Amino acid sequence: MAIFDFLSGQFIDVIHWTDDTRDTMVWRFERHGHEIKYGAKLTVREGQAAVFVHEGQMADVFTPGLYMLETNNMPIMTSLQHWDHGFKSPFKSEIYFVSTTRFSDLKWGTKNPIMLRDPEFGPTRIRAYGTYTVKVKDPATFMTEIVGTDGEFTMDEISFQVRNIIVQEFSRVVAASGIPVLDMAANTADLGKLVAGAISDTVSQYGLVIPELYIENISLPPAVEKALDTRTSRGLTGDLDAHMKYAAAEALRQGGDASGAMGAGMGAGMGMAMAGQMAGQFAGAAGPWGGARQPAAAAAPAPPPPPVEHVWHIAKNGETSGPFSKASMGKMAATGDLTRETYVWTAGQDGWMKADDVAELAQLFTVMPPPPPPGV
Repeated sequence: MAIFDFLSGQFIDVIHWTDDTRDTMVWRFERHGHEIKYGAKLTVREGQAAVFVHEGQMADVFTPGLYMLETNNMPIMTSLQHWDHGFKSPFKSEIYFVSTTRFSDLKWGTKNPIMLRDPEFGPTRIRAYGTYTVKVKDPATFMTEIVGTDGEFTMDEISFQVRNIIVQEFSRVVAASGIPVLDMAANTADLGKLVAGAISDTVSQYGLVIPELYIENISLPPAVEKALDTRTSRGLTGDLDAHMKYAAAEALRQGGDASGAMGAGMGAGMGMAMAGQMAGQFAGAAGPWGGARQPAAAAAPAPPPPPVEHVWHIAKNGETSGPFSKASMGKMAATGDLTRETYVWTAGQDGWMKADDVAELAQLFTVMPPPPPPGV
């Protein structure tokens, strides 16, 4: 009797697992020879499941609780071992603890751009990334399909496969959704739910479930983003002619000089006109068979370039305002906002001058009678 008690004490009688890591999904209970005492206590904590594997065959799955490993608790094991109710000797079996908690803050993203047909931009490409959570829903299926005999299985060993599934389903869902690219940012929550639902059938075959999937960002290629920014900027300018005038005035206000650019443009226009005249003179120099032809009539000279319209800045009470066109300055002269004593400036002018001293503006005051003399 003493010898039997000594031998019985050599085998483990308390089986449990406490996990101090954040990525272990499966851990195998190690025991020399895999010998477990009949009647031993098995503790399965919340967020765990214990899977018994006997001779390579799935035996029992225990949910959270405290168990005595006896015949009435292990009907499958009993049928495998052909045990009787009074059998007390140790048995050999592998015990795997499976974590059934959520593994969160897992990253996913598109390695290559996804091609899709946008209703507004036509064929385009997008990239996306986000996070997801995963948990083991069916420990037996997970052990059979994924883990096998791995004694310590971590999340890193399956995260790559899960990411591939997410990217594949995301590409399919986004391409079939018909949501314009510009509206995707407002529909990331709905897209995330669609993708999570689409991958649920696939991951369930591995005994897994994706409780949450988030899309953090959807972006366009840099070239497309640049073109979109240009289009947006062009839309914000409104009247392009007014925008160009405003841009020129801003350049002048900041100390730039537009006279050089205007002169270059005028010179280019005159050069093109002269080239056209010369081409007209030599057009009829030779006939199609080498014979001489009468010179073509001289082309009419090109009209001179239109005069440059100045824009004016006004200095009043220590502050400057403008630019104003000549028409605007005329209206201001009529209302009295611009007088002969008002200081004005335009490009090419040497400092501020009174409006009455500028020939182009002095004529604005001739249409109005001068102020009456004092005492009349």
